[in-house]
Amino acid sequence: MTIPVLHPMVISAGATRERLAPGIVLSLLVTVLAYGLAEAERVLTGRAWLEALVLAILCGTALRSRWVPARKWRAGIAFCAKYPLEIAIVLLGASVSDTVIRAADPALLAGIAGVVAMAIVLGFGIGRLCGVPARMALLVACGNAICGNSAIAAIAPVIAADDDEIAASIAFTALFGVAVVLGLPLLGILLGMSGVAYGALAGLTVYAVPQVIAAAAPLGAVAVQMGMLVKLARVLMLGPVCLVLSLVTPSAGGEGAAGAVTGARRPRLVPWFLVGFLLLAACRLLGLVPVGVAAPLGDGAAFLTVISMAALGLGADLRMVARAGGRVMVTVALSLLGLTGLGLGLIRMLHLA
Repeated sequence: MTIPVLHPMVISAGATRERLAPGIVLSLLVTVLAYGLAEAERVLTGRAWLEALVLAILCGTALRSRWVPARKWRAGIAFCAKYPLEIAIVLLGASVSDTVIRAADPALLAGIAGVVAMAIVLGFGIGRLCGVPARMALLVACGNAICGNSAIAAIAPVIAADDDEIAASIAFTALFGVAVVLGLPLLGILLGMSGVAYGALAGLTVYAVPQVIAAAAPLGAVAVQMGMLVKLARVLMLGPVCLVLSLVTPSAGGEGAAGAVTGARRPRLVPWFLVGFLLLAACRLLGLVPVGVAAPLGDGAAFLTVISMAALGLGADLRMVARAGGRVMVTVALSLLGLTGLGLGLIRMLHLA
């Protein structure tokens, strides 16, 4: 017998600390385990191939597959799956750097924005052609196009994605993220790319910022520096993409029978956490956020995101991942190939040496 999907939900005002505490404590324990495993990876191999964010959802999902949480755990798990993530998105606004924006060539910035937009459309189209549900296809497309797991985690509450869709998207994005880090340097060498060109390609295709460093390092320091510049500009697209999706995505209530009959699309209000992200980003660019505060806020955002991913795993149903496995894998692979092609096209068009 299964329990209802633990979709992130608004906890009622009557929910007491006693009701929330068990699920919160459990989510924190899974979070600590994820950080411990990531540190063990660094000690044993010199690098955390799977980040704490990925390990958190994997550990939570593994626990959920062996044990169905009773009612007393559910409110706290649902709380952790929603609110820490929304706060984390706000805090990410403090990481926006005016130095990065001013250092980038306008043509390159426009090209990055264009690649991200086309990659999202392409990835979503591939997903729908492969029979992937619309919200999961959008999660995969945005994860590929912007910044992998972080983009999936940020966009999920905007489009009202459920736990199973998020878990499946992150699982396969994580799998292919590692493959890209290992395989992309070989492509750069085979194509005889310069450090600047290959760094741009790494920044356009690799998911996480630490993975960009790992993928670009084999081709030298210039590749790493260019990769970071392009990657940071690509990450900045997360805010605008979330904002657009919040305006065009129909409300959850519009997807039922009434919505199907009338075909009406009711735009969602802009979520509070996106407003907070934009306000904090504006404060950062105006110099109102001290430089020394940005790093701690970024660390705090990362920790809160890992907590949410742990809770997400605790509410995930592996049967959904198994059912969608082949279709999602094909979608991620083809979307990633399409993104690589778009990146190579931009590099050629801008004549990056």
